Amino acid sequence: MRAIAVRDREAGVAGLSLTELPYPHTSENDVIVQVHAAGFTRGELDWPGTWTDRAGRDRTPSVPGHELSGVVAEVPVGTTGLTVGQRVFGLADWTRNGSLADYTAVEARNLAPLPAGVEHVDAAALVISGLTAWQALYDHAQLKAGQTVLINGVGGAVGSLAVQLAREIGAEIIGTGRAADEDRAKQLGVHKFVTVEELEKAGPVDVVLDVIGGEVLTRSTALVRPGGTLVTIAEPPTVQPAGGRALYFVVEPNRDQLIQLATRLRDGRVTPLVNSVRPLDEAPDAFAARGRTIIKVTED
Repeated sequence: MRAIAVRDREAGVAGLSLTELPYPHTSENDVIVQVHAAGFTRGELDWPGTWTDRAGRDRTPSVPGHELSGVVAEVPVGTTGLTVGQRVFGLADWTRNGSLADYTAVEARNLAPLPAGVEHVDAAALVISGLTAWQALYDHAQLKAGQTVLINGVGGAVGSLAVQLAREIGAEIIGTGRAADEDRAKQLGVHKFVTVEELEKAGPVDVVLDVIGGEVLTRSTALVRPGGTLVTIAEPPTVQPAGGRALYFVVEPNRDQLIQLATRLRDGRVTPLVNSVRPLDEAPDAFAARGRTIIKVTED
């Protein structure tokens, strides 16, 4: 099968290339998915799981990409809950070959049915960004109607979906980003927009969702009201807000949440960010490009 693989950890993005790899092996409770569309995170080549398996053994050549949407091609004996030919989307394992390939082995529990009428490209774009926004706002911050939430990086993939989920719950939304992000942020439902340079004008707030880290994360801590929560996916916070809490988390697979996100996508209640769509052989170039890119692996 075709796959985008990297063999040299030191080569980084320059080491990515289109190659032929064997059809994937399955483990217990896996299925094989024929990938139609795939997403990736630019920092993947820095993750330990990209280079080693769960036991810490080298697993190069490694296939990056963990978001996928496609069709179930094989259901091994003993795996239940999915059927051959079923449209699915979800999150591939961090420590196994990923979704930038014709076929990928995925734990069945990490996949959700894809409703009819939903495009594979949109579904792939929803996986990590949607789960991250959902878990940050609903699980960790427990955002409620009437509360004020500050979303840093509102113009990005996670930030834009977080706005849509916060709007649905009835929160007051403040978004930060570059000046060029303001129009899109307001179209998504942000009630107030401030540039990162004017961040202090955003507070006080009940919840902060930070995807930027560094100085922005530190400055955001002071904006949290007593009893409030700051959630970040950028780096562990070094300072806690006065009378509140700050936490860092890594997104986790969740079939129930994927089903709820897919329903919202089908009904037009959320729209994931997609800046460009490229074929599989252009995936190495896409790692170096700006904007949210989805790789079209197989035609529908």
